[in-house]
Amino acid sequence: MDTLGGPEVLQVREVEVPPPAAGEVLVRVSHIGVNRPDLLFRVGLYPVMPTLPGSRLGVEASGVVEAVGPGVVDVAVGDQVVVGPVSQQSKHGVYGEHVVVPASEVVSAFEGVDARTSAASWMPYLTAYTGMVNSGGLKQGDHVVITAASSAAGLAAIDIARRLGAIPIAVTRSSDKAQRLQDAGAPHVIVGRDDLAGKVRALTGGRGADLVFDATGGPGFPATAEAAADDGRVVIYGWYDDRPATLPTRWPMRIIGHINFTTTQDPVRLGQARDFIASGVRSGIFAPRIDRVFHGLEEAAEAHRYADGGQQFGKILINLDRD
Repeated sequence: MDTLGGPEVLQVREVEVPPPAAGEVLVRVSHIGVNRPDLLFRVGLYPVMPTLPGSRLGVEASGVVEAVGPGVVDVAVGDQVVVGPVSQQSKHGVYGEHVVVPASEVVSAFEGVDARTSAASWMPYLTAYTGMVNSGGLKQGDHVVITAASSAAGLAAIDIARRLGAIPIAVTRSSDKAQRLQDAGAPHVIVGRDDLAGKVRALTGGRGADLVFDATGGPGFPATAEAAADDGRVVIYGWYDDRPATLPTRWPMRIIGHINFTTTQDPVRLGQARDFIASGVRSGIFAPRIDRVFHGLEEAAEAHRYADGGQQFGKILINLDRD
């Protein structure tokens, strides 16, 4: 990627892949997960700007380790792994057939789970678990509002809330997705953001939600946060609008900005998250939804174009194995 812009700025180039340095691993990529950070990075709205020209991009993939650098002890050649979230897209972005990434940003794939399912599971469930549980303190009996509920992370949040005995309230912009969200396990679905707080209070006996798990931010954030109960928590993990937003004025509430790296950089918390997610996926309690699979790096631009449209229900993948 040499310039910022639409999907058309993505280019496929042959480049020499260096051997992994100390603390790094070389991974042959099987599947790439297309995530909102990829789209924001491409247009220059991500917190970290691309290093142009020649920036890589991509934060999530599955694959096989082909080489390890000096000092790497927890990952071995031949290991099936998932990569992500990648902290430096420009340098370690995973859009490639072979990528070199820090060993600290690689975890073992789930036993008995294929590479495609691993790629569709890791980042969505990691984001939902760490955001709602680690940052938001979600517990049994809580009502949780989940915005962008038809996204991969939103659907994962529904699964995790139900496993913990919480009550998910899914929010979507599209009436066409309401029934699908109910089928995915959301007992309550709200279409649109008009009077969101009032609708949430009607579903919660006038109290409001114990937790609001918000993916979008932007100028609409104050109205979204108003859906929280007194002393409720609002966890915001995405900001998809470059316009500023004011704080909500109905207090008390706690507003928490969430980022996955607070978990992935802590080996203990990362292990706890991985074990929780792996057990759910293996048992079938968690069911990652794959909306569409593109094939080959040459379809990366089309995958971004599709993701930009916002019509997906679940995960978008790029398959490099062509299975």
